[in-house]
Amino acid sequence: MTTPHVWLVVPAAGIGQRMAAQRPKQYLTLDGWYLLDITLPRLLSHGKFSGCMVALAAGDPWWPQTRSAADPRITTCTGGSERVDSVLAALRALAQRAAPHDWVLVHDVARPCLHPEDLQRLLITLWDDKVGGILAAPVADTLKRADDQHRIDGTVDRRHLWRALTPQMFRYQTLVNALEQGMAAGVLITDEASAVEAMGAAPGLVEGRTDNIKVTVPADLTMAGYILRGQGFFVNEE
Repeated sequence: MTTPHVWLVVPAAGIGQRMAAQRPKQYLTLDGWYLLDITLPRLLSHGKFSGCMVALAAGDPWWPQTRSAADPRITTCTGGSERVDSVLAALRALAQRAAPHDWVLVHDVARPCLHPEDLQRLLITLWDDKVGGILAAPVADTLKRADDQHRIDGTVDRRHLWRALTPQMFRYQTLVNALEQGMAAGVLITDEASAVEAMGAAPGLVEGRTDNIKVTVPADLTMAGYILRGQGFFVNEE
């Protein structure tokens, strides 16, 4: 078997309803940089990817204004209404380029703070894994289970609980099959790992940094700027 290629897939067709902004969150700015223009170059600069497929909303008016639109490493396709639709669209768009055993890393466009060391740890740890896996962080908070009246119904044992992060890393054909079969069976697919789990496999967990946050609500954007500066990425520089 030839050495597998590594492909990057980034779903970016969402509208970011919880941000309550006038544009999708990937096009919100930090010191003049679109969030998307922070996320994509950081990944592509620190991973040896054979290519990157970004799934965009149909008729996306902001993409042509981005720095990333001029990056020859990046190709785009039309995504869908849900994350799983966009990821599957991107995988299908790679069908003529990716081999079945190639690795695919799927990363949230709204996670600009991925540290290069986490990316390398994921690749090294899972390179020979039979299933693949994800970056994740052990749950540190005490977790409460609620009843229908929002009263505490118990405390959940957190010892074996992890927060799923991205990137999530799986073989190309494994991921295509998992998403297609899961959608056909009506499986609730909240991330790529959940689809692979539904096939009966057990993806690996690679511990990642807790500052790999997802920008979901307005306060997250401020926190992302703080984290990026702490990592040495000064978003006000060209």
